[in-house]
Amino acid sequence: MIGVFDSGFGGLTILRELKKALPQYDFAYLGDNARAPYGTRSFETIYAYTRQAVDSLFSLGCPLVILACNTASAKALRSIQQNDLPSLVPENRVLGIVRPTAECIGQFSKTGHVGILATPGTVSSESYLMEISHFSPDLVVSQHSCPLWVPLVENGELESAGTEYFVKRDIETLFRKDPLIDTVLLACTHYPLLTPIIQKFLPKGVRLVSQGEIVAKRTLDYLNRHPEIEIRLKKTGKTEFWTTDTVDFFEKGAFLFGERNISAKKLTFSY
Repeated sequence: MIGVFDSGFGGLTILRELKKALPQYDFAYLGDNARAPYGTRSFETIYAYTRQAVDSLFSLGCPLVILACNTASAKALRSIQQNDLPSLVPENRVLGIVRPTAECIGQFSKTGHVGILATPGTVSSESYLMEISHFSPDLVVSQHSCPLWVPLVENGELESAGTEYFVKRDIETLFRKDPLIDTVLLACTHYPLLTPIIQKFLPKGVRLVSQGEIVAKRTLDYLNRHPEIEIRLKKTGKTEFWTTDTVDFFEKGAFLFGERNISAKKLTFSY
């Protein structure tokens, strides 16, 4: 299976696009709902949690794991790729969603000014600033953290007045930093569920970019370039759902993200 990991439910927006692009492949989704959110946690904690999740997905039979979480990708991916995989399971692979997004975000902007809305953990890591500078060194990038957006989404407050207030406030703060922004990246996988509200308060003509389609396209390209990984993947079109919290909690939350009539399983970390 292709493993897809997120701290909670947000990675389901990535999974949805992966299944559209790769319908014949098997997937295993793991949400660390018992310890979410990751956005405000330390580097050491996020690395430890992410490493546990990756090990678990390897054990479930996933030779390829995608960290469908911007915070985990920003704070844990490099350590896992460089320090853990070579000595433990060199034949397996772990990919993130920061780099593929950073590679192409500059193509969406005409003014050369891009805004990023993300969790505090992703913003403080400066991973997007570093990655984007490699591929689009002349791009002007402004970041803003939105710590309340994830809990608002996960509590089903998608249409409340409170949600509108915080979305409007955060967007206005971002554009005060740089009024020339013409492209806004949603660098958190929860945020696409807020798209109607976000678009309501974006200045006219500003393009909103989500990561799902980008990650799906890059994963397909990766498999085409790495047949040694692709050949190890099952192709029966099935998806398993795992959570570190109660199954009932996960299934109710997944419903908000469009996953209906699923049967999840609980995973307990051994350490």
